[in-house]
Amino acid sequence: MAWPIFEWAFREYGLPRALRTDNGVPFATTSIHGLSRLNVWWMRLGIQHQRITLATPSENGAHERMHRTLKRRAIRPARATLGAQQRAFNAFRAEYNDERPHESLGMETPASRYQPSPRPYPEPLPEPEYPGHYLVKKITTGGTFRFGTRVLYLANALTGELVGLDEVDDGVWYLYFTTVLIATLDERDYSIRE
Repeated sequence: MAWPIFEWAFREYGLPRALRTDNGVPFATTSIHGLSRLNVWWMRLGIQHQRITLATPSENGAHERMHRTLKRRAIRPARATLGAQQRAFNAFRAEYNDERPHESLGMETPASRYQPSPRPYPEPLPEPEYPGHYLVKKITTGGTFRFGTRVLYLANALTGELVGLDEVDDGVWYLYFTTVLIATLDERDYSIRE
C-alpha cells in the first residue's frame, strides 16, 4: 500500500537523495541486506536507503518528535468521522509547515526552506548498469541465480533484477545491486554473507 503513495510523491516533488526509515515492514525484511521490494525499487531510482539501528528510535529523533506532536494535536482523541479526522490532519500540517517556527531552522518555518527535488521521476525506470568486468546475473522468481553449476539463493525482493558480481579476491565476490554492496559470495563453500 505504501508503494503508490511513494510513487505519487516522487512524481509530484522529485526524487530524494536518501530516505531514513526504521526496520519494519515494508522498509525491511529478514532477507540478505534486509531487502524488501520497496527498497529495491528505491535503489533502482538512485535513492539511498538509510535504516536506523534496530530498536533505536532516537536515531530518528526529529521524526519521532513530529509524531508525538501529531498525535497530541490531530489524533488524540480520534475524530468522529473520516472527514473530521482529515480536517484535523490538514490543520496540523498547515500549522507545522507554514506557521510554527522551528528552532532547528533558525526559527523559520519548514515551508520557507522547502524546495522540490531537482531529480525527476524517470520514465522508464533505468536498468542497473555495471562495469564491464562484472559478472551480471538475473535473479529468478525464486530469488536465486546460477553461479557455475550451483543455484544460489539471494533474495526474493530481487526477483527479475540484475545483480553485478565483482571478484575482489581469488574466489571471493562482492555482489552489488545498482551501486550498493549487498553481500559477499565465497565460491570455496558457495556461502553468501552480508
